[in-house]
Amino acid sequence: MAPGFCWHSPLSALAQPAAQPGGAQKRSGRASRLTHSMDLRTMTQSLVTLAEDNMAFFSSQGPGETARRLSGVFAGVREQALGLEPALCRLLSVAHLFDLDAETPANGYRSLVHTARCCLAHLLHKSRYVASNRRSIFFRTSHNLAELEAYLAALTQLRALAYYAQRLLATNQPGGLFFEGDEGLIAEFLHEYVTLHKGCFYGRCLGFQFTPAIRPFLQTISIGLVSFGEHYKRNETGLGVTASSLFTSGRFAIDPELRGAEFERIIQNLDVHFWKAFWNITEIEVLSSLANMTSATVRVSRLLSLPPEAFEMPLTADPKLTVTISPPLAHSGPGPVLVRLISYDLREGQDSELLSSLVKSEGPWSLELRPRPQQAPRSQSLVVHIHGGGFVAQTSKSHEPYLKSWAQELGVPILSVDYSLAPEAPFPRALEECFYAYCWAVKHCALLGSTGERICLAGDSAGGNLCFTVSLRAAAYGVRVPDGIMAAYPATMLQSTASPSRLLSLMDPLLPLSVLTKCVSAYAGGETEEHSDSDQKALGVMGLVRRDTALLFRDLRVGASSWLHSFLDLSGHKSHTNSVPTAEPMRRSVSEAALAQPGGPLGTDSLKSLTLHNLSLKDSSETSNSPELSMSAETLGPSTPSDVNFLVGPDHAPEAAKAQDELSTKDRGCSARAAFPEGFHPRRSSQGPARMPLCDSPIVKNPFMSPLLASDGMLQSLPPVHIVACALDPMLDDSVMFARRLRGLGKPVKLRVVEDLPHGFLSLAALCRETRQAAAQCVECIRLILAQPAPPTAQPV
Repeated sequence: MAPGFCWHSPLSALAQPAAQPGGAQKRSGRASRLTHSMDLRTMTQSLVTLAEDNMAFFSSQGPGETARRLSGVFAGVREQALGLEPALCRLLSVAHLFDLDAETPANGYRSLVHTARCCLAHLLHKSRYVASNRRSIFFRTSHNLAELEAYLAALTQLRALAYYAQRLLATNQPGGLFFEGDEGLIAEFLHEYVTLHKGCFYGRCLGFQFTPAIRPFLQTISIGLVSFGEHYKRNETGLGVTASSLFTSGRFAIDPELRGAEFERIIQNLDVHFWKAFWNITEIEVLSSLANMTSATVRVSRLLSLPPEAFEMPLTADPKLTVTISPPLAHSGPGPVLVRLISYDLREGQDSELLSSLVKSEGPWSLELRPRPQQAPRSQSLVVHIHGGGFVAQTSKSHEPYLKSWAQELGVPILSVDYSLAPEAPFPRALEECFYAYCWAVKHCALLGSTGERICLAGDSAGGNLCFTVSLRAAAYGVRVPDGIMAAYPATMLQSTASPSRLLSLMDPLLPLSVLTKCVSAYAGGETEEHSDSDQKALGVMGLVRRDTALLFRDLRVGASSWLHSFLDLSGHKSHTNSVPTAEPMRRSVSEAALAQPGGPLGTDSLKSLTLHNLSLKDSSETSNSPELSMSAETLGPSTPSDVNFLVGPDHAPEAAKAQDELSTKDRGCSARAAFPEGFHPRRSSQGPARMPLCDSPIVKNPFMSPLLASDGMLQSLPPVHIVACALDPMLDDSVMFARRLRGLGKPVKLRVVEDLPHGFLSLAALCRETRQAAAQCVECIRLILAQPAPPTAQPV
């Protein structure tokens, strides 16, 4: 698969509903091959001509209800196609200004146009089919009518998204993909956007934009989701739900419209605890065992529990000096960190008594590793993996199948971190645990079967975010940063905002916008969802007690966090105004400061216990090139606007500015609803206002939570970065903008964009050829990182 996003590839993702027989899907494939070479205008004109012909035919068939509806649906297709085509052409004319480079033509504007073309092409194929078969006695009138109505609804909503994209284009600075404006305007835009009808995308049109091999899986997931939602509403929150019971609701399987409406209700109304329970279904022993049966067989797969003990790490600038790595402390105090060691071969050190003492039993069915007489030598490389799951769900067990394949293909040990999950453990707990596990792996790589000459950080989605922030924190501490980062479809901007690719969350069955915001709110410690009386009744008395207790602790935590953030911001401001620091050096967190007090429980040598503030006072050549790197995840506030540059390069700046000047000035200040032309009214959700918490806490602007907002000096500390993104992923713009920032700083960065696959394709690697090829690109990126020669070690003076 080519690394770039090819916009002239065959439209193989044109959807047929899952209920259609295989022959109909083959006909759709043939039709898509006939239409892929058409430009947008030709496709629209062809569709309009066919719609008018079908409209005239059914209008002449008498006063019957079915004929009237068919005539009306073709009239609607004609109207929406003619209205959509100018907006898409406008977006396509400027889309190239937002690409990383000419070899990687990918951004949210392109993805939105591509998705609309898929819908238009499907309607073109269906209109041709109707025109050719409408007189046949075998013509299934009701089926074709239902499909046409579903795709007309989808086309109408896509037209609304195109107008929203134009609004973004008018509001943002040249080259910027994320919505820029005051927080009130952003909130208005998002609340207006979330009221759009979504059910049409989750019924017959489910996954129409993805490769055909993915659609049966998405249909199964959607049926399982709505079935799980029924169990959840009956107070079966996942603990008593069996895998087979999730897919027994036959009415959702045979009624796509009912399934779509129920899907929309679930994503708008159920809280993050529901999604946490649903996404953790893969942790069920039966399902995880089935997944492992189809994965590679490895010699080592051991769950380890790292004790919460502080240790010393040498500074990269001067290995004679060390810095103390304290155990994770945020929110719940010191606690062990769970990691999983996976190795295709048994290597030296992996069966040592010390490592065996760290092994944690995984229950009565867990198998302990038995020492083998033959051992492979230690690998020169090590991969530290951080899993995804929206910061709220899954563990290394969910990702074990593809990690075993990685271990086999790469021939290196893999250490996957099982960090604590939100909302029970919000930011920065996960970052602290991942950083602690990374430093432990660097220090004890011999136990893991590696010499540690090359170390790669790899992660997907939320794990990709943590890979970047762990590297930033390693640079802030002055310890060894990884030799490279492989991030698959990472989230780099957690602030509540909009972008062209995030508009696609309206139709994405795996990443709806309301679900994204609930996960981010939980990770930020600001889960503020209100629960209706019916929800409270379903919880029961004990459930209400648990929830009220959790809300109480949340309020205390958020209040303390806000006070601490304001206090440290004030302290940081004062430290800049006074040339001589007089206050106690700021440490990595309040908990760490308590542990590092003189005479405290750790009591390390004063020469070795260098604080980050001490390091910042040393010569920049001895520590880092930017003083702000010495500040911690907790003390760093949001970067100032001058530190963050999202603008296009000088080559594209005049063209981008000219493109925006062509937009009317009144569009820049109008409300979100006013973005639509007169007479156009998109369909609104019938589920009422969505429970979409917009996290307005300043913590989401912290660069250790949203690395896209990090200052240039911080990003300069990152190692070579390889990003594998999905063209149809709502998080695509996160990858594009992050890569552009690194490219603008002269940092080595490679962005690969795969087509027609959803977010989370690594977990679907065994599903089809396309997902295997995409997963292979991730493996290739890791191989490139591990193959590069290590830089020469600086000799101590």
